[in-house]
Amino acid sequence: MHIRKRDQNTQWVAGLLAQLAGIKRNDVSFCGLKDRFAVTTQWYSLYLPGKELSSEQLQHSDFDILAMARNNKKLRRGMHAGNAFRLVLKEFAALDEHYPEIDARLNAIAATGVPNYFGEQRFGHHCGNLHQAQSLIERDQLKGNRRGTGMYLSAARSWLYNLVLAERLQQNCWSQPFAGEREPSGPLWGRGRSTSSGELDSLEQAILADWQPWCYALEHAGLKQERRALVLHPRAMHWQREAVDQLALSFELAGGSYATVVLREIAELFRPGIEPL
Repeated sequence: MHIRKRDQNTQWVAGLLAQLAGIKRNDVSFCGLKDRFAVTTQWYSLYLPGKELSSEQLQHSDFDILAMARNNKKLRRGMHAGNAFRLVLKEFAALDEHYPEIDARLNAIAATGVPNYFGEQRFGHHCGNLHQAQSLIERDQLKGNRRGTGMYLSAARSWLYNLVLAERLQQNCWSQPFAGEREPSGPLWGRGRSTSSGELDSLEQAILADWQPWCYALEHAGLKQERRALVLHPRAMHWQREAVDQLALSFELAGGSYATVVLREIAELFRPGIEPL
C-alpha cells in the first residue's frame, strides 16, 4: 500500500493498518521511518495470504491510500534506495539580504556534499535515547540482547560515529580518504575487526578512548562492525526563492541520511566565524 500521511508517524499508521485489516501488528512492515511533522508518502506491506481487502475497508482519516498492489515479498528495513524531499523554509529573515551568499553556499553543497552526520532526531527528545543507552550499559543489559533495545543501540552507535566525524571535520580531513580508504568513512561500531588501519585506526581509537564501555556493549550486543561514508552528496538538488522570505529546496538522499543535516549547513553560514564549505 502506498500511503500519504500528514502529521502522523510511521509506526502509528502501521498500527492503524493492522487494526483495519484485522491482522497482527507484526504483519505490517515498511522500509524506514518518515518524519511525523510533514506530508510524507511511503509504502507499507500487509501480510494477507489468501485474503482480499478493498481500499474502502482500509480507509482512515489519518492517511490517504494512493495505490494498492499484490506482491510476493514483504518490505524490510533498509530496502528502499533513498528518499526525495521538498522543503520550504519560511520566515527566512536573512534570505533577501544574503541571497547571493546563500546561493553560493547551496552551489557548494550540491558540488561537494556535506558532513554525513546522523541527525538529532536519531537521539530522541533531549537525547533521551542516549541517556537510555547509558543506563542499559551501566546495568549491563545489552549483552546478547537486542530485543527491545534496538533503538538505543542504534543511537549509541550513531553517537560514536558522529564523534569521529566531528573530529575529522575539526582536523579538516573529513572529505579526503586516508591511506587504505576507498572513500572517507567512519565506524559503525560492533563485533569484528575494524577495516581501518594505520593512521586512521590510531585516530579513531584515540577519539573513542573515553567511550570503551559503549564500544564493548555494542560488540557484545550482536552488532557487526561496519563503515558509513563521511560525506553526504545530495542528488538532483534544486532551489528557488518563492517569496522575499521563503526558500524552496528539493533533493534526494540515500537511505539512512538526513535532510536536517543538509539544512544545518545553510544555517551554519550565519554563525560568526563559520566559513562556507
